[in-house]
Amino acid sequence: MPGKIKVLLIDDEKEFNHFVKLNLENTGEFEVLATEDPIVGIDLARRNSPDLILLDIYMPKLDGTAVAESLLADSLTSNIPIVFLTALVKQGELSKNSTIAGRHYIAKPVTTGDLISQIKVILKK
Repeated sequence: MPGKIKVLLIDDEKEFNHFVKLNLENTGEFEVLATEDPIVGIDLARRNSPDLILLDIYMPKLDGTAVAESLLADSLTSNIPIVFLTALVKQGELSKNSTIAGRHYIAKPVTTGDLISQIKVILKK
C-alpha cells in the first residue's frame, strides 16, 4: 500500500486549519501538518518535505507570495508544489486549473471532496 500524501497547510485561520486537517486525515489518504504562522510553515516545509503545500495568500507577518518566494529560493523546498488558498475569488469564478503567478489556487470555502480532487490532479495521483 502506498504511503499517505503529506500536506503542509499554512493558513492564519485556526479553525480552517483544524477542519481541513481533520477532514483530509479522516480519509486515511493524507498526513497533514498545519500552522497559522507562515515563518513556522517555512521551517516545517524544510524539515518535513511535504508532497504539497496549501498556502493562504493573506496572512500577518508574511504573506503567501513572500512565503512561496522563500520556498522557491530554497533548494530543500523548491520542488514542492504550492497551491494558494484564497477567499478573493468565489468557487464559481474559477476556471479549471486556475493559477496565480503560475501556481494553482483554490477558492475558499472549498469542500473536502473538491480539495482532495484538486490535490490529486496537481500531484497526478
